[in-house]
Amino acid sequence: MAAGSFLALFDDIATVLDDVSIMSKVAVKKTAGVLGDDLALNAQQVTGIKADRELPVVWAVAKGSLLNKAILVPAALLISAFAPWLVTPLLMLGGAYLCYEGTEKLAHKFLSSDHDKAEHVKAVADPNVDMVAYEKGKIKGAIRTDFILSAEIIAITLGIVAESSLMQQVLVMTLIALAMTVGVYGLVAAIVKLDDLGLHLSKSSNGASQAIGKGLVSTAPLLMKALSVIGTVAMFMVGGGILSHGIAALHHPIEAFTHAAASVPGIGPVLGALAPTLFNIVFGILIGAVVLLVVGLAKKLFGSSHAASH
Repeated sequence: MAAGSFLALFDDIATVLDDVSIMSKVAVKKTAGVLGDDLALNAQQVTGIKADRELPVVWAVAKGSLLNKAILVPAALLISAFAPWLVTPLLMLGGAYLCYEGTEKLAHKFLSSDHDKAEHVKAVADPNVDMVAYEKGKIKGAIRTDFILSAEIIAITLGIVAESSLMQQVLVMTLIALAMTVGVYGLVAAIVKLDDLGLHLSKSSNGASQAIGKGLVSTAPLLMKALSVIGTVAMFMVGGGILSHGIAALHHPIEAFTHAAASVPGIGPVLGALAPTLFNIVFGILIGAVVLLVVGLAKKLFGSSHAASH
């Protein structure tokens, strides 16, 4: 009797684990796009960091990301159980923040003076300059961005396991949270150290290794710049996508835009496939500009009020 009960329990555990495996695979497929954006966004956060500080910064952000997951997974389970109507508004706020951050990066890049840029380069290159505050700012910004993208991934995963038991929900969401953290930050660490690997190979006595090393050394800066651009675009794409999906009134314009793009002779199929993404990017830029303007006005208003009170 005891042996039969044990076998039945073992069979139940095997069934649960099998279901968890299937749902985890589905979650990975559905969140792959956001994971790619997460990779690009976090890789760009270490641009401007000294080479010997890149891995410590990545590790610090990874620890912050794990803390984000430790907050988000229980919070998502509680919201799903007691206040499911909160999921969409919270995602909308997160989407607006991503659009704002992307617009702020563009504004800083194109509106900051050459003097400011020169001072930044000088500070990074000067070994006597204490870069602790600069690194902390980078880390905090990366963790904030990770929180929004992690919330999106957790929300997608929650939608997949919503009808499952509590145990399966916890297992799948925990597995996805850990896997995406290890995967994303492992890749980020590998990307930022490509130039070091290239330098090591370039000193090899083997001609092929030297050629590969020189190629990596010359390619690494271009890759980081590309990831910086992709990361900024990803902010608008993900943020605009969250907002457009959450606003029912936008569904018809998106469909009309996609249909019009698909009807263009010759390149219609390609444009039709790209149209929703382009719409989300443009919409994200517009929303980001509005939020940036509102935040700027609020800072001026409250800043002047604070100064007047003193």
